[in-house]
Amino acid sequence: MVEYKKIIKINPNKRFGKPCIRDTRITVYDVLGWLAAGMSYDEIIKDFPELTIEDIQACLAYAADREHKLQHAS
Repeated sequence: MVEYKKIIKINPNKRFGKPCIRDTRITVYDVLGWLAAGMSYDEIIKDFPELTIEDIQACLAYAADREHKLQHAS
């Protein structure tokens, strides 16, 4: 699994503190929404060339980790 902590950053002064990819304003939620809508990695990168495949995988890893933590918190 990709080490997302090097890629996903939370800055309270950017996008209301939502987790973003590196220093961009692109949130994990944005990327997950595009994937859920059926966009491929290549389509996302074509539309947002500042992103990489590793960035997209980091978003998935971040979401999986959050889900895992929620499962074990209850």
